[in-house]
Amino acid sequence: MNTTEIATENRQLIPHVGLADDLQEELRATLQHYLSPSQIAEIDRAYQFGAKAHTGQLRLSGEPYIRHPLEAAKILAEMRLDHKTIMAAILHDVIEDTAVTKIELADDFGKEVAELVDGVSKLTQVQFESRAEAQAENFQKMMLAMVRDIRVILVKLADRIHNMRTLGAMPFEKRRRIARETLDIYVPIAHRLGINTFRLELEELGFAALYPSRHRVLAEAVKRARGNRKEIVQRIGDSVTERLRQEALQGRVVGREKHLYSLYQKMRNKQLSFSDVYDVYAFRIIVNSVDACYRTLGVVHNVYKPVPGKFKDYIAIPKSNGYQSLHTVLFGPYGVPIEVQIRTDDMDRVAEAGIAAHWLYKSGDEPAGGPNSRTREWLRNLLELQKSAGNSLEFIENVKIDLFPDVVYVFTPKGEIMEMPRGSTPVDFAYAVHTDVGNTCVAVKIDRRLAPLSASLFNGQTVEIIAAPGARPNPAWLNFVVTGKARTNIRYFLKHLKDEEAIGLGRRLLEQALANFTLSIEQFSDTNLKDLLEELRVPTFEALLRDIGLGDRMALLVARRIGETAGTHLASPSQVRRGTAIKDVLTRYVPGWLRGERSERSPLAIKGTEGMVVNYAKCCRPIPGDPIQGFVTAGRGIVIHVESCKNVADYRNTPEKWIDVQWEENVTGEFPVEIRVEVTNKRGVLAMVAAALSEMGANIESVNIEDRDGKFSTIGFTVDVGDRSHLASIMRHIRRIDVVRRITRTKS
Repeated sequence: MNTTEIATENRQLIPHVGLADDLQEELRATLQHYLSPSQIAEIDRAYQFGAKAHTGQLRLSGEPYIRHPLEAAKILAEMRLDHKTIMAAILHDVIEDTAVTKIELADDFGKEVAELVDGVSKLTQVQFESRAEAQAENFQKMMLAMVRDIRVILVKLADRIHNMRTLGAMPFEKRRRIARETLDIYVPIAHRLGINTFRLELEELGFAALYPSRHRVLAEAVKRARGNRKEIVQRIGDSVTERLRQEALQGRVVGREKHLYSLYQKMRNKQLSFSDVYDVYAFRIIVNSVDACYRTLGVVHNVYKPVPGKFKDYIAIPKSNGYQSLHTVLFGPYGVPIEVQIRTDDMDRVAEAGIAAHWLYKSGDEPAGGPNSRTREWLRNLLELQKSAGNSLEFIENVKIDLFPDVVYVFTPKGEIMEMPRGSTPVDFAYAVHTDVGNTCVAVKIDRRLAPLSASLFNGQTVEIIAAPGARPNPAWLNFVVTGKARTNIRYFLKHLKDEEAIGLGRRLLEQALANFTLSIEQFSDTNLKDLLEELRVPTFEALLRDIGLGDRMALLVARRIGETAGTHLASPSQVRRGTAIKDVLTRYVPGWLRGERSERSPLAIKGTEGMVVNYAKCCRPIPGDPIQGFVTAGRGIVIHVESCKNVADYRNTPEKWIDVQWEENVTGEFPVEIRVEVTNKRGVLAMVAAALSEMGANIESVNIEDRDGKFSTIGFTVDVGDRSHLASIMRHIRRIDVVRRITRTKS
């Protein structure tokens, strides 16, 4: 069906061509101020199409459903968005709630409108494991659609605003749930994009729906207090206006009303009474140039004295959402504080419309660091988070971290300003510079002095990252990083590192198990491999080795399955070298196999450098030189125990999970071990023992002191040693201390 036929059918359905009722006329009147007749005609056509698609559908309030998309379109028209965005707003529910498809929309209104509508559409009803997962999937889709076209989120926000305005028809519990979602997700997005008008309305509507009693009480208190403020507000405004006139500065002074949700947040977070919060007078001064902003600042500081430490220059260093203004707090009449914002008309438009100002006031190329370029940078970061996040719940967790723009400003060694969330660490800074810098950072200098990677950054600091080729992220970083980008990239790197380590270990375990059948991996043909993978429901040979290495699949059972069919499917080494499936994996993870090396029937050698897939039991703290046993644990790989550990005896009822292991001859590294030192109570005894440990090159991880009686105490140390020989030297050295009565190694 072509466009003309659709329009004809719509005329039969709807008595009037174009906007047919009072709401439609209001929309048309708004559109006529900034759109051409041909563009309004296109919007008319979208309305006719949407009205037909939603025929017979009613909202819970009982009104025709088409009024909802029209209201959303009207909200965006008041912001003067382009005609395609208005069309998408009118059509935003047709794919989800009617039989109309994206292809039909593209045929009738073009690909751009169809993509916008598809981006706004909610998830279809898919069965998720939990409600949290469903919400996270929906949020993830919305954010990624926003990356493709920022107008998607503008339509979505308008849709949410009208839904919040009409929330009264919903059951109470559903109202509260939607209000909480609005305050947790949509308000921060509007804030991050700098759309102040949307943010404020969503906050007020969400507050009223989530806490109706608190909203009502606070609204009544504001209404009562407002009458007493008029005279003071007028006097302050007049005095500032008169001084601006005397200095030949053109500007308008506007008193700002405190919003209820803002008042509520300050009362709750700072434990203040209503009078403490409301007795603050707020003004905005709009001038015609940046130079006039700073001159006006001097004027108001002459009229009323400034409060020290309360001046913020968001013109020189804009907020992350592009907001620019000068902020100051003054000592007003009767000692009442006065909050003043000073900005230009352009800054005021951006403060109210945020990223939407891009479509309202196009004025050539935007300077670097402007509101739109900052938003595009944030959106690019969203794409990186999406690629690295493990699942939708992790994605939403990381994005929500970055949505709250409570920031600090730090400098690179070259003097460039970097904007970071408050509480950020040097590791967060390194990842903000570049992912590779974060992955390889080993140290940091803050203001030219070495500092811990976990240190919090503060305004004005200069941060220099020291990186080393070959370095890799430390899992402990996840305990202190705060940005989503850092957290996601660390997890992504460690996950892939663990996979590689698991594949290498899995190969060694499978080789060891196959040795029981006098077989080796490279003798297994590609044909038999394919059959085995299908039987085990594993996609690739690498995945099979990874499962074995992580302990999710027993190497002995896999080897037995291979041994059962070995007679007819074995390949010679030369045939394997000509193959691909096994050879590629063996070449990557077993560099020596093509030279004819074979694993022998001997215990698995533990090098101490296997990484995250070989763990050392905390119950017995094995160190090189100890007789050891390996226990295969699902998801963790191999856990190494001392042979004499009581857990070895406890786990003997699962012999298939135990494997023979031994230390390699030249193991390097440090291994934690626990020792107990019985000492005579004497001042400085702890320092004496700690100094002796340090002399022997043993790093102390933790100390625990246990008083036995008034004369003797027991000190427990966890220290890092190289092997049993190193430990023996340490213990001999400590025994020589006069106050030491006994020293023992703690096991189990």
